[in-house]
Formats: sequence, C-alpha cells, structure tokens
Amino acid sequence: MLTDTLIIGGGLSGLALAAKLAAQGRDFLLVEARDRLGGRILTVREGAAHFDLGPTWFWPGQPRIAALTERLGLSRFDQFCQGDVIFENEQGRVHRGRGYASMQGAWRLEGGLGALIAALENEVPAQRRRVSTTIRMLTRAAPGIIATSEDGVSIQARRVVLALPPRMAVRMFFTPTLPIAALTELEGIATWMAGHAKAVAVYDRPFWLEAGLSGDAMSRHGPVVEIHDASPASGGPYALFGFIGVPPRARSDQQALRRQIQAQLIRLFGPEAATPSILCLKDWAYDRLTATELDAQAPHVNSQYGLPRVLNGLWDGDLILAGTEVAPKFGGYLEGALEASELALANLGHIER
Repeated sequence: MLTDTLIIGGGLSGLALAAKLAAQGRDFLLVEARDRLGGRILTVREGAAHFDLGPTWFWPGQPRIAALTERLGLSRFDQFCQGDVIFENEQGRVHRGRGYASMQGAWRLEGGLGALIAALENEVPAQRRRVSTTIRMLTRAAPGIIATSEDGVSIQARRVVLALPPRMAVRMFFTPTLPIAALTELEGIATWMAGHAKAVAVYDRPFWLEAGLSGDAMSRHGPVVEIHDASPASGGPYALFGFIGVPPRARSDQQALRRQIQAQLIRLFGPEAATPSILCLKDWAYDRLTATELDAQAPHVNSQYGLPRVLNGLWDGDLILAGTEVAPKFGGYLEGALEASELALANLGHIER
C-alpha cells in the first residue's frame, strides 16, 4: 500500500488534518488503533442526550475550535452555572453557599464533542481512513517511510504524521532508532488527560436545579473532587459529572469506586441522587491507547507542552509530530489539537517535492 502522507492517530488533531488534506485533494491515509475515531474525545448517548467522558469544554479566546464548529454548523451553549455551589471539607461536612462556578464562561457542544468528530469524519472519504489498525514499526526507507501494522500490513508513505500522545509514539519501533535525546523528550511529555477519570450520573429529573443548586461542587473528601452539571442545553435526561481525584492505583476496583461515588452524591445533593438511571465511568489511566505507566505515576503534574527543538525535523522532516501535547500555545486543550494539526499541515507543505 502506497500513500503520500500517513497520519497515525484518529483523534481531533489527526482527523482535522485529514479533513484539510481531503479538502485540498491530497493523497493521504488516516489510521487509528481504536475501533472508532475521536481518540480522547468520547461521547455516550443516553436517551436523547449526549454526555462527554473525555474533554467537555472550550472557551472564548480559542479561535480555531470556534471557527471549526461554526463552519461545521454545530451549536454551542454556555456551561450552566446559576445557583448555589456545594463545598465538602476534609471531614465530609457539606456546606452550601452562593459562590463562583469554576467553569462559568465555558462552552459545550450540543450533541457533545462526539458531534464534532462525526462531522469531521464525514469530510474524510471512507477509503482514506482505517480504524482497528495499530502501527508497531516505522522504517526509514528513503525516499519515504514504511509503516508496519500489528497484523503485518505494510504501508509505504513519503512522510508520516504522529498525531498521538508522544509517549504512545515511544512504544513504536523505529529503524533506524531515533536519537536518544529525542526518545527522552518524547517520554518526558506527560499525556494530556491520561491520569484522569471521569464519572457521569444520569437522572430523569434535574432535582439539584429544582433545589436552587448549580450542580457545581468541590470536595476535599472525595472520591470526586470537582462536579458540574452535564445536562443538555434543553430537555433531558439530566446529569452531573465529576473528576475523580483518587490516584489511579487506588481506583482500580470499579465496583468499590461506584459505591463511593454514589455515597458522595447523596452527601452532596441529597437522597434523590441515590439512584441514577446510569452511572458511567471512564478511567483514562487504564486506557492502553492513552496512558502509560509514567502517566499513572503523576496524574496531577502541570505539564509544559510544546515541541522541543530536538523533536523538530526528525528523519529529515519526514516524521512530523502532531497532537495537543506539542502545540506551542494551547497545549492540553482541544484548541491545542487543532493548533498542532495546523502546524503539521504547514510542515507537510514545506517538504513537498
């Protein structure tokens, strides 16, 4: 199989790049190890509503995602923030007060961020995208690169874009091997969101709103440390979602964690929180296509993102890094994934022969 550009990774960055190449009529192939596109964007549907188990928000001042959602005809709405905020102290005592909702001013998408992925996927011809395709080896074979998949399929490309977390790239075999300094830098870039876990509790009624609560809660008792309203812009079902603050190794027992989350929801929001119609958990630390052992060790470290100089121009510029972690300004955001995609497209243009 022969292609001009091979994009490895079908998350937002890789998919956005593929859509741009398709619009320009260029030759490319997008491959993704998962059985779906979207990467760390994961949206589930319950009834008529959609709930994000990965990233949820974007903000004013992020021009790329604002322009993209507008171009695709997607509707955004403000994160709900009206009402009282709940605080739970170290002893589990709950305090109610009117305060600042931490995500006030953030935007969400109608249909969840999965609507963004679906719209971009529609812009990439089916014959130019493949899922359930894991690339294990990249071999420099001038002019170009040969990518070998887990099931032994070879793809020859003039250049390769690694649109995936840098630590995922280290798992591949490179021939010839990349410089030690480059491998060290790749491994040192923490994966955005990899240490996090998220819970979404879905209800038939927004009883917290009826009680004058915003759905926002902060806790120092846990296991959930931060909670927000996850309901759709209008109608139901309704939901609360939270970020789990327990370290990855202490939350491996999913059943015990579910019991602890439900007990906490009752403490914070009362007995009506006891019986969600569904309680969804997604632990990205245990997602083998997102996190490594290094990510599990330090999930709360504030990472410095961007592209180190040693990772620029790999294999004479034919091996290009993309993904939010290498974005120079918006690393660690959805905007960063689009920024990295934009830079990768520019690099592809620079090495046209």
